[in-house]
Amino acid sequence: MNSFDDADRLACNTLRMLAVDAIEKARSGHPGMAMGAASMAHVLWSRILKHDPTHPHWPDRDRFVLSAGHASMLLYGLLHLSGYDLPLEEIQRFRQLGSRTPGHPELGVVPGVEVTTGPLGQGFAMGVGMAMAERRLGQTFHVAETPPLLDHHTYVLMSDGDMMEGITHEAASLAGHLQLGKLICLYDKNNISIEGSTDLAFTEDVAMTFQACGWHTLWVEDGESMEEIYRAILTAKEEIQRPSLIIVCTHIGYGSPKQDSEEVHGAPLGPQAVAETRRFFNWPQETFHVPLSVRQLWQQVRQRGQQARMDWQRHFEQWADGNPDLGKRFKDRLDLNLGDAWLKAIDSVPIPPESWPTRILSSRILNAIAQEVPALWGGSADLGPSVGTHLSFEPERIIHFGIREHAMGAIANGLAAHGGFLPYCGTFFSFSNYMIPSMRMAALMHLRVIYVMSHDSIAVGEDGPTHQPVEHLLHLRAIPGMTTIRPGDGQETKAAWRLAMQLPGPVALILTRQAIPLVVKDAPVFVEKGAYVRQDCVGEPELIVISSGSELALTVDCCDELVQKGIRVRLVSMPSWELFARQSPEYQETVLPARVTQRLAVEAASPMGWHRWVGLQGKIIAVEGYGVAGPFQQVLDAFGFTRENIVQTAWSMVRPGL
Repeated sequence: MNSFDDADRLACNTLRMLAVDAIEKARSGHPGMAMGAASMAHVLWSRILKHDPTHPHWPDRDRFVLSAGHASMLLYGLLHLSGYDLPLEEIQRFRQLGSRTPGHPELGVVPGVEVTTGPLGQGFAMGVGMAMAERRLGQTFHVAETPPLLDHHTYVLMSDGDMMEGITHEAASLAGHLQLGKLICLYDKNNISIEGSTDLAFTEDVAMTFQACGWHTLWVEDGESMEEIYRAILTAKEEIQRPSLIIVCTHIGYGSPKQDSEEVHGAPLGPQAVAETRRFFNWPQETFHVPLSVRQLWQQVRQRGQQARMDWQRHFEQWADGNPDLGKRFKDRLDLNLGDAWLKAIDSVPIPPESWPTRILSSRILNAIAQEVPALWGGSADLGPSVGTHLSFEPERIIHFGIREHAMGAIANGLAAHGGFLPYCGTFFSFSNYMIPSMRMAALMHLRVIYVMSHDSIAVGEDGPTHQPVEHLLHLRAIPGMTTIRPGDGQETKAAWRLAMQLPGPVALILTRQAIPLVVKDAPVFVEKGAYVRQDCVGEPELIVISSGSELALTVDCCDELVQKGIRVRLVSMPSWELFARQSPEYQETVLPARVTQRLAVEAASPMGWHRWVGLQGKIIAVEGYGVAGPFQQVLDAFGFTRENIVQTAWSMVRPGL
């Protein structure tokens, strides 16, 4: 099937008209790219892509990422025609509540969608991560003088909008540096964005930009020439030293009267334009029409895909029979069955009796775990020594992301989505703002990614407000599905890592630059509960003090002084709002009994959100505004994080007027 005939052209037009009809029925959607990129999508999926719709998750399948997620109907048409579990009825329910065809592709909604896409550039960067995962996993399980166990490509379909986003340039730079030869990107160059011609804002020479980043680039001048597209993809597959970018010149809204206009980008064509489009393609009036010859063409494609998967399965079984230990390890990697040796490794890390930065202890824990968990793979945005993400025992295992936080977050998502890896990445907490889009996507997809965030508060000190996070805790806590843990000492740091290795979604560990003391040696901690009583009084408390992170040790001293003054005070450590919110109402009541209304929260970050836990009668010692530059202890003092201020505030709450 290396030649293209009328059946192929009919298949391309079927993709176009399915998109037109679905978007028209929904009265919502983006028909332009789905129509313009149909030929390249058909060539890739019908001739090149190694996939089996009956086993959509087999390990050696090619990965396809629709980075331009607004063209989702193009992907849904491909999934339906090629035989994935997406019936025509779901195409007819495009963008409807509860349908399996949401406005942008979503991981887990329908088989064949590898990642959630929509925010432009994210899919491209995740594709880079997938290509990195394929190469490393293939190298890990390669046996000399045998065919490779993993040998697949990652294909990304991207748009002009993807090209404009900064994350794309970060990820492209790293991909070129790493020489990811099995990454092939098709760029749908239709020169139209929402406001009109891309010439309004985007005139760079994309080919030269990518070449400068170490990419192999090809041009297809006629986006309707399936032969040219096919030859370009084959040429790209032959290039093994460089990732490839295929620039395909297309017509947005091809075949419609709104072709080459911004009017066809993000809105239905409308009845009159739909009628004219049907005449252009000589298409029947029946909506959602799929010709029999198109069904037959895709049946042949399915058979080839099933054969490729069965061939690989036989190869795997022979390989595993000859390498039983390696075969078990491979299955464990794909299942992320991490064993339990890493738990003992955490226990073996000593907690220094003196004050110690949690970032340094975290680094020791990470190194101990990584020796037992090969699936743990990551690095930092050029801050490994500072945030504690370097591996001392296996430096070649470190991913040097460079100063590219945007791309780093999305690439970590690609590693996780590919399978076989539990990725981690680190930076200064204040720079998490650069990563928020990718962190949100990880949470949306329920991907297991660990974020190591150090320099957690205004205690960063001399570097000043640009490096002192204030609103960042609130931001992460507001992301549904993200678990944020701010441990208060060495014991809680160990517990935080245990959770990060086990929780089903992304976890952010918020760590200190400055040294903090061990609060109480060998005292039990319950970080998994999110909040717990760290120090209690005899009888019912008059006051509950709640704290997290580096402020915990300070509040211990304050509570001791309050006890000496005759106040019944309970100290609650709250390293994770999200984990505490998931506990039963009964447990929450044992920690924060409703009848105790005098509550004081102490945290060197924004006060927003704390009233959920302290109530309207409670008080909060926090950071209003930004931090300031200066020695960290002086900065903390200036914002009221002193024993005197906390004790005085607490005293005024329970002994007013005295």
